[in-house]
Amino acid sequence: MRFVETLALVPLVLAAPRPMRRSALAPLIVPRDAQLVEGSYIVRMKAEAAEQSISSTMELLSAPPAFTYTDAFNGFAGSLTPEELETIRANPDVEEVEQDALVSMFESPQQDADWGLARLSDNKPGGTTYTFDNSAGEGTCAYVIDTGVDASHPDFEGRAKMLKSFVRGGGETDDHGHGTHVCGTIASKTFGVAKKAKVFGVKVLDASGGGSNSVVMAGMDFVTKDARNQTCPKGAVANMSLGGTKSKAINAAAEAMIKSGVMLIAAAGNDGKDAVDYSPASTPGACTIGATTIDDKLASYSNIGSMVDVLAPGSNITSTWMNGETKTISGTSMAAPHVAGLAAYFLGMGQKKEGLCEFMAKNSLKDVIKGVPTDTVNLLIHNKANNGTRGPLEAEAEAEAE
Repeated sequence: MRFVETLALVPLVLAAPRPMRRSALAPLIVPRDAQLVEGSYIVRMKAEAAEQSISSTMELLSAPPAFTYTDAFNGFAGSLTPEELETIRANPDVEEVEQDALVSMFESPQQDADWGLARLSDNKPGGTTYTFDNSAGEGTCAYVIDTGVDASHPDFEGRAKMLKSFVRGGGETDDHGHGTHVCGTIASKTFGVAKKAKVFGVKVLDASGGGSNSVVMAGMDFVTKDARNQTCPKGAVANMSLGGTKSKAINAAAEAMIKSGVMLIAAAGNDGKDAVDYSPASTPGACTIGATTIDDKLASYSNIGSMVDVLAPGSNITSTWMNGETKTISGTSMAAPHVAGLAAYFLGMGQKKEGLCEFMAKNSLKDVIKGVPTDTVNLLIHNKANNGTRGPLEAEAEAEAE
């Protein structure tokens, strides 16, 4: 009888929960040379972690997480005490923890006339006419992860939409202007490369043009999910004219977005340094963009190196601004949307999204930019409209670059 009682206890012993600990703590990543956000962390869970484990991990926090990530990868971001940080790092379902860091847009204001559009269809600098196939990116969507967009600007002709803001108290519109400028270079009537594409604003930077990795990742996570539900029969691209020092978390979110089918265009950065040390510019699979000037020189501020895929006009670029205005500014922030627009343009012509960055590199003007170091490509993007490249309609339109 006592033997039977002992056996009856066995299931109870086996069913007792084991403490969730690991032999070594999950890695804690601190971005180098970054402005860190004190006490704020990004927690990336393992891909195989159960939803219940993720929920129970978040319940350990004394304050609710600021953001939860479900599409780019499983995880969350928020404020952690030192004790909470150690407990979370001991969880075997946690892949890694990264301290949050500040990011910013890559632009600086300058006052001069626009020229970038014309350079995309001319074989030599100095032109004033932009020649393009009249498919003009129709059927494509461009997500702009930035300061938002002034969708009411008349130059968008109703093709711009503000989708989501992740800036607390920032409002559902662009209160800086940078995002509207980027959207205009991609798809506005006057300044846009792809004049029939739709542009979507996803706000992750505040009125000063600043933000943090955790907020930017919330925008990336949103785009990864939203792109599955939008009507973009010819494809979707995402433009990120922002960044900071290298972040494994940002790069992981970027890779997930690319894997979902959204082409990512990333500004290389404005410090004249190697883009390999910046995110999302250093993401494998992203199309990373350096900047050029009106006289076909590499912009002095442009980041360089092996991560740069192509070059595009970036200095003294005029485009749309908030409150229905226009503005001329410079930076790799301005170069990237030329490429995002060109990607939408080629997608609209029927080009496949797979290998599109390589396709644009192949069709670029080669070795025409002065001052490019040997470790950086000398490839200036070009739409080939003056070289016989045509879309399904076999027609072209002309617009004076203003």
